[in-house]
Amino acid sequence: MQQKHLFEYAVIRVVPRVEREEFLNIGVILYCAKQKFLQTKYQLDEARLQAFYTGLDVAELKEHLCSFERICQGDKEAGPIGKLDIASRFRWLTATRSTVLQTSKVHPGMTEDALLTLSRLFDQLVL
Repeated sequence: MQQKHLFEYAVIRVVPRVEREEFLNIGVILYCAKQKFLQTKYQLDEARLQAFYTGLDVAELKEHLCSFERICQGDKEAGPIGKLDIASRFRWLTATRSTVLQTSKVHPGMTEDALLTLSRLFDQLVL
């Protein structure tokens, strides 16, 4: 039996009009220190997003999501945030913000396989 490790995750949300506090879940970001894992999984259903809010700039949203991926990977293209240690990158990505792209509160759990857990959470919370 594999050992279980603590992980943390947050749901990635699109909040087109921050003042209304309405959102759509579009992804999950998961961090597991013991497995040195930080990854995001998302899906943009453009028809659903446009039905939710017709003024949404989907291309700009895609750019922001790509930056989330680069930060998770610690990519040089992610700028100074991408150079931080893995825990600091997760904390930066999940910090409270009032923008179109937000994350939920951080939730903990236990996992044997962070990648499998990310996929399971994505299926449960997004699809």
